Amino acid sequence: MTATFFKYQGTGNDFVLFDNRTLFFPKENHELVAFLCNRRFGIGADGLILLENDDSLDFRMVYYNADGKEGSMCGNGGRCVVAFAQFLGIIDEKTEFIAVDGPHSATVNGTTVSLKMQDVKELKTKPNALYLNTGSPHHVQFVTNLEKFNVAKEGSKIRYGIYGATGSNINFVEQESKDTFKVRTYERGVEDETLSCGTGVTAVTLAMHHLGKINGNYANIKAMGGNLKVEFDYSDNTYNNVHLIGEAKQVFKGEISW
Repeated sequence: MTATFFKYQGTGNDFVLFDNRTLFFPKENHELVAFLCNRRFGIGADGLILLENDDSLDFRMVYYNADGKEGSMCGNGGRCVVAFAQFLGIIDEKTEFIAVDGPHSATVNGTTVSLKMQDVKELKTKPNALYLNTGSPHHVQFVTNLEKFNVAKEGSKIRYGIYGATGSNINFVEQESKDTFKVRTYERGVEDETLSCGTGVTAVTLAMHHLGKINGNYANIKAMGGNLKVEFDYSDNTYNNVHLIGEAKQVFKGEISW
């Protein structure tokens, strides 16, 4: 079979996208997904996204990790699929769509996509870290000299050593100023560092507010692949109106056969 695919990236977090409104893609074939995401033998990506029809909202987002398994919510992937939906003419500047963790709304302004994330009520304290779920599970930990930190080695150690087979994404953070943080993330499913993680920088922002490191209702995040902004409200011990904001761009279009 030959299919048309599109490649998108959001601050260096890259994805293969298919318009699957006709349901042609063999979703049960996890080996195919892993092949398509393979950077040596396939197209190469941190994940694969299918855009599908939905009965009540604009579209459905189906997300797979690079290992071929269907994943939890991906924030940068969500921003990319919104840009893709606009490219396909499904939406204009606003949308509501469904993902694995529930409904999301988003707005598009040029190449900037603002994605509304799920509310967060619970943050758990771990030794030298915080743990929370922003659509995907995240461990948030301060380190010094982040630029030289061995994210792949230490992230893998924590991911398996503390969280076991199910795992968690591991975020390492260094504060640059009162509202700006540098973040590097080890992602489960990719099993390596990625250049950016949307649910991860969202988790970092809320964790920093919880620790009193942020006075306002936003944070600027410097990921390896670019800059993101996270805005939020906090009331009744709940983080709501959480928005992940940053660029999402189409990289190229191609055809692949399997």
